[in-house]
This record gives sequence, structure tokens and C-alpha cells, in this order.
Amino acid sequence: MTERTLYVGTYTQKDSEGIYIYRFNTETGALRQEALGAEHANPSFLTLHPQGHILYAVDENWDAGQVSSYAIDPATGALTFLNRQPTHGTLPCHLVVKPDGGTLVVANYLSGSVAVYPLNSDGSVGEPSQIIQHEGSGPNPERQEGAHAHNTTLSPDGTRVYVADLGIDKVMIYRFDNGRLEPNDPDHVFVYSGAGPRHFDFHPNGRFAYIINELDLTVTACAFDAGSGALDPIQTHTTLPEGTVDRTGFSCADVHVSSDGRFLYGSNRGHDTLAIFSIDRESGRLTPAGHASTRGRTPRNFTIDPTGNWVLAANQDSDDICVFRRDVDSGQLTPFGDLTPTPMPVCLLWGP
Repeated sequence: MTERTLYVGTYTQKDSEGIYIYRFNTETGALRQEALGAEHANPSFLTLHPQGHILYAVDENWDAGQVSSYAIDPATGALTFLNRQPTHGTLPCHLVVKPDGGTLVVANYLSGSVAVYPLNSDGSVGEPSQIIQHEGSGPNPERQEGAHAHNTTLSPDGTRVYVADLGIDKVMIYRFDNGRLEPNDPDHVFVYSGAGPRHFDFHPNGRFAYIINELDLTVTACAFDAGSGALDPIQTHTTLPEGTVDRTGFSCADVHVSSDGRFLYGSNRGHDTLAIFSIDRESGRLTPAGHASTRGRTPRNFTIDPTGNWVLAANQDSDDICVFRRDVDSGQLTPFGDLTPTPMPVCLLWGP
């Protein structure tokens, strides 16, 4: 398959109307907008049902967050609205579905809570079965006055959920138990004071995991114990070029490990780059390998395409998507073609 569907979640404060459908050619690197998939207020993060027939989107609302479901037309990728449920929190920003397709988990950023939902047989979202409130704060009075759940990531075997909480400098660990979440033992890993953990990704070998820290622009490598679910920090490295002094307005956003496990990438807002690291697959440690400009402003979510040959980055504040050609041997990223105009893009999700 040379052409893939790409769903783009946006902020709708300016010209955007919601979720957009794009087509990406994996041979030529051409990206084009095809249609508005759904009118939707601030669909800042998207995910798929494991069977690929349903798309879920948060409604990142300051007053009362919501999560919505859409059926996907298998022939065209078009979206049909199914239903919407409240998240019983504010600014929901991330979500994930359990591999068996039975449970949806949503992180509410501003209220610092996690909402858990059963999924109905048609893929629509049931009424929430559980709301978990995180507690605590951090040393940054402007950003860490309380808990701020920012990410929901499944363990490689799908039995646990890891919730990076920027406000309390912890990644909370939960295990699934009959459609609910129960505290794991251990129930968290403390990154370090003022780090602001934001996003999280596992290494494909199942031995390591990586936390990108928004507030101090670092990435923390962890050893992962699949049996207990424990994370053990082994290294923290800046995502900026060594010697960078002025970090005013800078922060990290997203992190991904390549499918071959050889490279890690992280997005730097303000610096407006993707940081590149090589990974020692025996120790999990990182070595800086350079930076690639996203040619726009405020890169948020980015994605490595299914072939591994391309990386696409969403530039929120310059209203465009940057395409990179990826060298699979060196990990280096080369900007490719023109920027693709997109109103306030923040999430890129490959269709089924």
C-alpha cells in the first residue's frame, strides 16, 4: 500500500473545524488534505480501536471535557459520529484503548484526573466506570500547582497503563482489572523534581521506556521490568544542543522510538526541532545524534510512518505539517518538499 490515510487532530480556536483526513504517499512523500473528517471542538488527540474500525477523539475543553467516537468507513476513511461522553474533568489531552477493545482510558490535563470507560459492542463509548484523581504538586508554581495527567500509554503486553503526570513529576502505573484500573505495585516512578513528565514510549524490545520531560527539556531513559511493571530511571539527557543557555519559551512535547529500536526522537517547542538520539539496544542509554528543524513553529505530536522511511511533524503555531525523509541507518531527518498547510495541527494518527 503506497497511500495511507492520516487523521489530523487540531485546535479550533482559529480556522480549523475539527478532524481532517489527509493522504500520504509512502513512495513519493507527498501529503495532501482530502477532506474535513468531522466537525469537532479541539480534537487535540486521537486514537484508534484495536480493530481499526473506530476513531476516538478528546474534546479539549476548559470547562467540561468530552470524548467522542466515530465509525471509520473502511473504503474511504470517512468518519461517522457515534456518540460523546463527558470526561468529568478539564482539558482532556490523551487517550488509549485496551488491546481487547473493551476499555478506553482518558487523561484530563487541567484537572489531573483519569477517566475509564467501557466500550460498547458497536465501538461507542459507554458511561464512565471510574474517575481517578491524582494528588500532589511540584516546585514550578505556574505549571505544577496541582496534578496534570498528560499521557496514557499501554505496556507492551497491554495489561497496564502508564500515565505521565506533569504536575507531580511522576508516571503513575495502573493495571487493568475487570474493566477498571487498580494501582500497580509499584504504583509510580518519580522522575525528579521539576521535570514535568509529559509523554512516554516503550522500546520495541520491551526492556526500556522513555519519558520526555516538558518543563526542563530532557528525556529520561528507564529500565522496564515487564513482570512487575516497574520503571527504573537510568539516564536523563537534554533534548537541546549542548550549551544552549537561553531556553525562554522552550518546552518539550512528544517522544517516539523507531520500530527498529535504534533511534529516539523528541519534539522541542520554541527551539522548533526534533531531537535525534541513537539507542544502545543492550543498555537502553541514549547518545545525541543531532537536531532537525521542523521549518515551522511549535511542533507538537509527530509520527514515524509505517514504512519507517518518513517522519511527519505537526507545527501548531505556523499552521503546517513538515515531512522529513528518514535515513533508517543513521536516523537522520531531511526536510522533504513543501510544508503542508494545516490549521493548528496537534495530533497525527495513521488510519487502519
